[in-house]
Amino acid sequence: MSDRSTPRAPELAQAEPQDERLRSALLRLVTGGPEQQAIEAGEIDAIIDYSHNKVILFPGAQEATQHEATHESAHGRVANDLLAALTLAEYQQLTPSLEPVTLASDAVLLEPGEPIRFVYFPIDCVVSLLATPKGRRTVEVGLVGFEGMVGTSLALGVNVSSLRARVHVGGTAFRVPQVRFTELLRQSPTLRREIDLYIYAELTAARQTAVCSTFHLIEQRVASRLLMTSARVRSDRFYVTQESLAGVLGVRRESISQGAGGLQSRRLISYHRGNLRILNRRGLEAASCHCYHQLGLKR
Repeated sequence: MSDRSTPRAPELAQAEPQDERLRSALLRLVTGGPEQQAIEAGEIDAIIDYSHNKVILFPGAQEATQHEATHESAHGRVANDLLAALTLAEYQQLTPSLEPVTLASDAVLLEPGEPIRFVYFPIDCVVSLLATPKGRRTVEVGLVGFEGMVGTSLALGVNVSSLRARVHVGGTAFRVPQVRFTELLRQSPTLRREIDLYIYAELTAARQTAVCSTFHLIEQRVASRLLMTSARVRSDRFYVTQESLAGVLGVRRESISQGAGGLQSRRLISYHRGNLRILNRRGLEAASCHCYHQLGLKR
């Protein structure tokens, strides 16, 4: 093209004079030159017009860009990974059934032996899945954040919960009534596939959690748990009590105090009345057990 004396980052050309600009730019190409040959072979999607600092898209690329922009504006803001994986049509079908809710810390969403009335897709809250052996402390067997959902047994045809689902860190979520979720699962192959994969990941995590609770030191477990929580709330600051940590890790409160105290004395975290802040992420990762790398969402 012409006039390259003061090149600037080219802007994406708008659609109205697109055809005229494209024709004008093509006329300036050397006949039979490598650029023209590449265009004829379909190897080029756009041309940079340096004289006007514009990127001129070919029709196919323009249509693809417009489609992607539409998809992004209507669908890209979804903050739950399972919902974001849906096609635009499937997500639009599900949208009327998504009820935004605010979940308080320690709220119980599911109880063992009780029917599942709603499924939940967390956005910035964290939900702990707890086994409740009779006469013993509860122990965490799963952790759910924006990567998943609460109530996966419905996808297996079981509408009664076998676990307690308790909000570990309060925040927001979408919830869907059980009947509507079951209908949507039949109608959406993408939702079915994504939930099947997520259930497999849940089972893998439960096995690793059993190994962790048996073999790893409490300070390592506390460090791993804080990192996993931080990744799910997308922040280095969150609220979590020692009682809550003790409940999900299946240990006494004194053990949590000892483990968190060790991390705090090394200035990896600051912790006061439930307000926790990660000060040194790399140091906390080094202090954690390897379960964090297998179970954690990396930030």
